[in-house]
Amino acid sequence: MSQVVLSAKNRQGLGSQEARRIRRDGRIPAVLYGRSGKPISLELDAGEFVSRVKNISESTIVKVEIDGQAHEAFVKDTQRNIINGNIIHVDFYEVESGIALRARVSVHIHGTPIGVREGGVLESPLHEIEVECLPKDLPERIDVDVSELKVNQSLHVRDIALGDGVRLISAADQVVALVKFARTEAAASTPEDAAAADTAPAASPAPAGGEKKA
Repeated sequence: MSQVVLSAKNRQGLGSQEARRIRRDGRIPAVLYGRSGKPISLELDAGEFVSRVKNISESTIVKVEIDGQAHEAFVKDTQRNIINGNIIHVDFYEVESGIALRARVSVHIHGTPIGVREGGVLESPLHEIEVECLPKDLPERIDVDVSELKVNQSLHVRDIALGDGVRLISAADQVVALVKFARTEAAASTPEDAAAADTAPAASPAPAGGEKKA
């Protein structure tokens, strides 16, 4: 996937009134936060931003060109209008080439486990892991093949193959995926339910011929 490039320009005016004007013009107010600590106020073309970032993840590095000067950054946050869902503000976080960064990368499970074909159920409790690496080595996503998992087997973070130069930060013993036997309705009942059934008084049978009148 080629790198997403976004065009931006410096935003001169600040405040809510100026932000509303920018939005009326079909643009989005934005801020680029850099390692220097000094934020840069920007404005983006709304149509371009929406179309180009719709398939990216939080670990995707995009290129933001501000009046011809390129900055590589993450899209850290997008604020939306609660009524119509339109994006009304964007926060970028700049990364620097040659300087290691920490980021959370999404985990994508694929494949049908052997244990599922034998009647088990696949569970995938972990959806992202944290890594440290140079910007050029940061994966956009981590694909995990679970097709060899059998019933009562699990796959942990330590089992994931990471690229060269990528260091794991998340706990290595966290479970990424596991296959369990499906619980039957009978197995799902608790011991208390069974005990209650054993001690419940039996209903008295009604007389076959009805009750005799005196």
